Amino acid sequence: MFKLNSNQLSTSVQSDSRVITLPLQLQNANSDINALTKPSLETTDIYVDTENQQSQIIQNLHLLNILLSNLLKYGVLLASSMVLFGGILYLLQHGAEPVDYQFFHGEPSELRSPTGVVTAVLSGSRCGIIQLGLLVLIATPILRVVVSLLVFVKQRNWIYVTITTLVLTALIYSLVGAYY
Repeated sequence: MFKLNSNQLSTSVQSDSRVITLPLQLQNANSDINALTKPSLETTDIYVDTENQQSQIIQNLHLLNILLSNLLKYGVLLASSMVLFGGILYLLQHGAEPVDYQFFHGEPSELRSPTGVVTAVLSGSRCGIIQLGLLVLIATPILRVVVSLLVFVKQRNWIYVTITTLVLTALIYSLVGAYY
């Protein structure tokens, strides 16, 4: 505190203040403050529903990611195993034959269509097993798009349904268009 004595300014460390406590009491029990401190049942239900919906959406997306990643992982493993198995069988039978690189020999006509490949596999053709593995490898991402489409239809997410349908149409056209 500063005091003015005559013409000098002096400071003293004395405390001239007091602490006064004033009790605050609500005069109206139905004031807005009480409404804020006690959440109503309707507000809590809306909050819980929104929270449950968000957690359900997150859980669905997580399950979709797991499903699609497993589909791709096991599809590629299955296709690779089939190609490896067919390749080993092919090399056991034809590994010692001399190779003629002067002329190109394409695949036989029976291995150029999916039904021909299945027929060749059932007859025991080693090249048919390799071709079937390659067909499974091609079918794996197409199956992923189909599963995604079904999930988006179930969720009623029409923007993603439209986009996924366009992608699936392009994939099918690129496969079927080769025959026509």
